[in-house]
Amino acid sequence: MEYRTIILGAGAAGMMAAIHAGDDVLVLDHAKRAGEKIRISGGGRCNFTNMYAGPENFLSANPHFAKSALSRYTQWDFIDLVAKHGIAYHEKTLGQLFCDNSAKDIIAMLLDEMARAGATMWLETTIDNISKTSDGFELRVSKGSKSKTLRCENLVIATGGKSIPKMGATGFAYKVAAQFGIPVTETRAGLVPFVFSENDMVALKPLAGVASPARLSCNGTAFDEALLITHRGMSGPSVLQISSYWNEGDTVFANLMPVRDAFETLRNLRKGAGAKDFANVVSEILPKKLAQHLVSLSGITGNFADQSDTSLRTFADLISNWPLKPIGTEGYRTAEVTLGGIDTDALSSKTMETKTVDGLYFIGEAVDVTGWLGGFNFQWAWSSGWAAGQAISSKG
Repeated sequence: MEYRTIILGAGAAGMMAAIHAGDDVLVLDHAKRAGEKIRISGGGRCNFTNMYAGPENFLSANPHFAKSALSRYTQWDFIDLVAKHGIAYHEKTLGQLFCDNSAKDIIAMLLDEMARAGATMWLETTIDNISKTSDGFELRVSKGSKSKTLRCENLVIATGGKSIPKMGATGFAYKVAAQFGIPVTETRAGLVPFVFSENDMVALKPLAGVASPARLSCNGTAFDEALLITHRGMSGPSVLQISSYWNEGDTVFANLMPVRDAFETLRNLRKGAGAKDFANVVSEILPKKLAQHLVSLSGITGNFADQSDTSLRTFADLISNWPLKPIGTEGYRTAEVTLGGIDTDALSSKTMETKTVDGLYFIGEAVDVTGWLGGFNFQWAWSSGWAAGQAISSKG
């Protein structure tokens, strides 16, 4: 069976490429349904893009690589597509756009666009072997009890990274890269909760469920969003964001009063504190359990009104620069994305085609381009999928 283009992966990037790749396209996936990661994203409402998406919102060994695709297929192009299909959406915070109804609306939209483009899709299909031919590729695949041989001119790898293996994620893209001599940068879990040592968790576990606004910083980067303490460690948007910039052994600093001067706030509280206990007054500006934990760490005791400026400054420094020492992350099991991947030096930034193997493309999360939390990774999927699709279509 011969096709012009075969796309491996029926996720966001793969379906987008199928929509734009022209005639005679076959999409293959081992899952029972297309777009499984889309379906569970955003609490089931799919944070499908971000109004402020730009190259600065992405991590890569080559920070310039994503510029071409992102500038040629922007968030506004995808928003127009969503609007064309009558899908209602809203901005949650920080430019994050979610479906009003369900993430399934985005999947249905992509499937509809694929049908209009004439693309075919086979689900529950296993790739047994891939080989290069003189004019393209040959694939041996299994579907049920049947084995088939497929041939194509163009092969697009859109199988994602290793994050969330229970959703079927594997390192398949990296195996294909190795087969064809395409370099892969080191991969690790990104946008993922932190875990701490047993000693640290003795103090943190009683705080499970406590959330607080925070500015988390590490290695020169900071994010202002909520921090959530869990029975396993720390999560929440600010933790997920900074995890992509954290390396083993690093300390993360949490500012629990990111929009106020902590010392001046404490001095103002002292004026009317009277005989109130120090920890009780701090509970007026921080969640109670967290306040008690930090006061205990500081060693400050007694009435708030009796505290010197030196004591208040000591505590202000603690809540403005609370040092956190993760021993690791929860790993790919709960990670939203995979950092690293197909080395961008091996790809054309315009077409996503490999420079050494004609007709072989890598797109989406498989590539060493990783977005922030908040719809950026979906935008990379749309943009890189579009870029590959357009390049294939224009081959004629």
